[in-house]
Amino acid sequence: MEIPVGTSAAAWGTWSAVLTVTAVGLLLGFLVAATDRAVLTGSGARAAVGTLQSGTRLLLEQRRTTLAPDSLLWRLGCAAVPVLALLSLAVVPIGGRTLLSSSADLVWFNAMEAVLWAAVWLVGWGPNAVHALTGGYRFLIQGLSYELPLMFALITVGVGAQSLRTTNVVAAQADLWFVVTMPVAFVVFLASAAAFAFWGPFASPAGADIAGGVTSELSGVDRLLVDAGRAVFLGAAAAMATALFLGGDAGPWLPGPLWQLVKTVGVVVLLVVVGHRVPVIRPDRFVEIGWMVLIPATLLQALLVSVLVLSGFYG
Repeated sequence: MEIPVGTSAAAWGTWSAVLTVTAVGLLLGFLVAATDRAVLTGSGARAAVGTLQSGTRLLLEQRRTTLAPDSLLWRLGCAAVPVLALLSLAVVPIGGRTLLSSSADLVWFNAMEAVLWAAVWLVGWGPNAVHALTGGYRFLIQGLSYELPLMFALITVGVGAQSLRTTNVVAAQADLWFVVTMPVAFVVFLASAAAFAFWGPFASPAGADIAGGVTSELSGVDRLLVDAGRAVFLGAAAAMATALFLGGDAGPWLPGPLWQLVKTVGVVVLLVVVGHRVPVIRPDRFVEIGWMVLIPATLLQALLVSVLVLSGFYG
């Protein structure tokens, strides 16, 4: 498989690329967590300090134990959440380059989300506790509702760009951002990303009615890993949304990386603010919305984009 020079880790040096992507992922996660706290407290500076204090406190906190847990699977699930979040960022263009580059970058991103199902399920299964297990089941049920719409949204982008490589998708938006002709795919992508992170209206797997669900038995480092992984994944999804629908680093006057940062921050703020304005959706209601509304809508969006491609609209 031929990888274009200048678009992958080969252009950075492998370790430089890995460190860069890891640093960007952690910064994105911190941005999400600080923005979330700022929306709640109304103070940006206090939110940033509070986020650091919370992380430090969790590092020093003792891990909680339960009766007859499956400790290996429990710890494996907790560790896998942030790792998968960082791996999903590996195909997001950063400064015009990606850590990984193949002919199926969009498939890789979706695959990391799919494996996240298993990781969160292990977090719910491992403690051998009823509330955590119920949260794990809720996460699986929600996933059955948004995975297909998300796949159709990614397919729509691939059809419009006539490529599954993220750098090619960005290049295809030189004249017109995809969000203009793919608004449904854009909204579905963001909603699915929030659902994978069980964030905002999709937070029922960690709902208060089940005492925190999958997070109910987490403490110390385990809690830090899962919460950080959720935040990193949401930040990675915002960066991917910027690449897929908002032209990546394209923009006038400002340098490309700065444009990419501005757009990504804008998407993060949008996700967090909207997440606090929309009530939590019951899993059974979300299943109905997913199958009766989102799937038909994304299929129609894909059909429209296909017609535009055949007509030569995208050049």
